[in-house]
Amino acid sequence: MKQFGISVYPEHTTKEKVYEYMRKAGALGFRRVFTCFLSVTESKEDTVKNFKEFCDVAHEAGLTVSADTNPEVFKKLGARPRDLSVFKEIGLDIIRLDGHFGETEDIAITRNPYGIMIEYNASGSIDMEHLIRSGADAENMCACSNFYPQRHTGMSLKRYMELASIYRKAGLRVASFVGSQEKDTFGPWPVFDGLVTLEMHRDLPIDLQARHLSAIGLAQDIMIGNCFASDEELEALKNCDLTKIMMKAVPESDITETEREIMQWNRHAQRDDGNEQIVRSTWPRVEFKGRPIPARKRADRMVHRGDILIVNDLLEHYRGELWVVREEFEAEDCYNLVGHLAENEEILLDWIKPRYEWGLILK
Repeated sequence: MKQFGISVYPEHTTKEKVYEYMRKAGALGFRRVFTCFLSVTESKEDTVKNFKEFCDVAHEAGLTVSADTNPEVFKKLGARPRDLSVFKEIGLDIIRLDGHFGETEDIAITRNPYGIMIEYNASGSIDMEHLIRSGADAENMCACSNFYPQRHTGMSLKRYMELASIYRKAGLRVASFVGSQEKDTFGPWPVFDGLVTLEMHRDLPIDLQARHLSAIGLAQDIMIGNCFASDEELEALKNCDLTKIMMKAVPESDITETEREIMQWNRHAQRDDGNEQIVRSTWPRVEFKGRPIPARKRADRMVHRGDILIVNDLLEHYRGELWVVREEFEAEDCYNLVGHLAENEEILLDWIKPRYEWGLILK
């Protein structure tokens, strides 16, 4: 099951704000919180004390806690791949390895007696199947993509898919990051241009980023990389339906009630014999059979990517079908233009495969 998470960096704010944010997210159904030990400058004693309290609050809020580490963090805290007792004392659920100890130790760490999950960097090409064949405990392993504070440095979609697929193929759960668009958000480092995994997401609304990651189908945990996201953004994620591909749409002002009902119908699915030109939902012609859909004149018969059409009375046998245009073409008068996808929502179109369910969210 897919789930949402947040990220917090207590060293850059007050613990009151951090705890309030975690409790708010937990109450909304978020299930993970990510933090970064790489940027913590406190002594070992203060780190253990402060993050133990942090983990207690997170657990009370229903959140599992993951922390970014590397060999230097291990050294500072007196930990070793075969001795994670300090992380157990802190209360960590997941240790993310932003760095490695060599194959033997990378295997041994997965077999720690505390049940602490070991999270590998999904933005690198580690041969996870080899590690598992060599004795790593796959049930105690997961993966998490990087986030990228600097504009223009985020992953391309192609490379993200190549790398994340390595971990999914090995049976690991994968986490990836989306970014809040709130002003004055921050991460572990003094760069403030969002914390996203995919560069193409950097300026998109947070819920579209999440719906896109869900449509790609590789990330099961979708984390907000920067903090603090607004209440509206948290609510938008909470309300995302990730069970199918949902796209926001703007209806035309003159559509009929029947056309609106068809657009809002909750069982749209691409045909098994679908093509690259349209996303075609044919069952509405059965569900809404006999309902008149008068033809409307259009000034321009050309339709464009993201336009939404419904078959009208001029083609009675197919009346009620709903199409979303993928490639531009000339549409006859038997197709009413009923709306178009909202800005940037067309990035979801190519992820609707044969038999996939999908839906429209009318704005």
